[in-house]
Amino acid sequence: MTMTTPLRAAAAVCLATALTLTASACGDDGTAGGGSEGEGTGSITFWDNNGGVRTPVWKEIIADFEKAHPDIDVEYVPIPINDVQSKYDTAIAGGGLPDVGGVATSYLANIVAQDALEPVGDRIAAGALNGVLAESMTESVQAAGGRGDKMYSVPTSANNGTLWYRTDLFAEAGLDAPTTWDAFYEAAEKLTDRENNAFGYTIRGGEGSIAQALDVMYGQSGITEFWEGGETTVNAPENVAALEKYTGLYKRVTPEADVNNDFVKMVAQFDNGDIGMLSHNLGSYQDHLKALGDDFAGLPQPTGPGGKRVQVSNPVDGLGLFRSSDNKAAAWKFIEFAAGHEANSTWNESAAQIPANTEAAQDAWVKESARENGAFASLTDGSTTLVQLPYYLPDWNSISKTDNEPAFQKVLLGEMSAKDFLDQLAEQLNEARAEWQEQQQ
Repeated sequence: MTMTTPLRAAAAVCLATALTLTASACGDDGTAGGGSEGEGTGSITFWDNNGGVRTPVWKEIIADFEKAHPDIDVEYVPIPINDVQSKYDTAIAGGGLPDVGGVATSYLANIVAQDALEPVGDRIAAGALNGVLAESMTESVQAAGGRGDKMYSVPTSANNGTLWYRTDLFAEAGLDAPTTWDAFYEAAEKLTDRENNAFGYTIRGGEGSIAQALDVMYGQSGITEFWEGGETTVNAPENVAALEKYTGLYKRVTPEADVNNDFVKMVAQFDNGDIGMLSHNLGSYQDHLKALGDDFAGLPQPTGPGGKRVQVSNPVDGLGLFRSSDNKAAAWKFIEFAAGHEANSTWNESAAQIPANTEAAQDAWVKESARENGAFASLTDGSTTLVQLPYYLPDWNSISKTDNEPAFQKVLLGEMSAKDFLDQLAEQLNEARAEWQEQQQ
């Protein structure tokens, strides 16, 4: 199968550059060419990679930063989360990148492959963030960048998959909390009353569906490695069986409209209807609290046979310093401030996510969240095995979104088998990995 990929595009740019610019080359460390340090004052532009949803908390942090640094003005630009990668790609090709931008590990490699980001490891080591960033998140960022131990963003938060469930509906039906996959499927059936528009589960069939499907697959199969013998395990027989069982829920115990669900529609359905369970992440906590009060709770991924819990890794969010910036010194001051104890705690409490700053992670609200929601603590309490998704592949985001979300909808609609879908996905992933490995030589 031949695909036009960001990696191929980046390689083509490198070749063209090599033919015309012998003094520099693609894939350098980011210190040569483009931008300057500036005076550490003046104006900088910041792109929020979840604009709208996180706008209020970022405006609060920016106001605090400008108060502490009156000689720096931050222009805030909210970018909707579904448009972020295309916005960056367009700006890389045509100009207009910000000084600082929110960058998740799910598309970090694509931006790194185009040499748009400045390495930040030396800046971290020389400044206030040295020694206060969570090691697991730092390692995730390094791995996702795809260039050894170099870091191309400062981690700010981690998310975790969460099974939200309606405690009131479970109590009325005499059901225990869905802590195991058997209990999950039993509850999905028992809480469904289609005639009265009540459903046991809402499935994600639209944007973002692939990551959720992978989480459910590996959670049930118990497979703990994404690669084995040089090839992906996504189409292993155990994963095929798990996906068949999961997609079999569609229309039987879920609303028919779920085939087009993105997270916004899915969360709205759960909060405003009679739906027993929702797989999302920690970020929708505030929505559920506002709509449902005390009538919901969150759990980590259900466990399989023997009490084993397996989840796929969630992207680590972070802040990137762009090489084209003409005011890197001021931009770095903003990144240090935003990733510092107080601002990082403020942002993550608002987003209900896990702080990257280890000092912020000791704050009272974090400890309280861990007590109330098992999904908050399951990443660090030793109860969960993570399957590391290959965010370092420049093609990962396009494969897991553009190339396969429509195909997953065909599986839900019965127009494509789970096996054919996973075989297609595996072929694309194996090709992308082989291509990436070739570029590393």
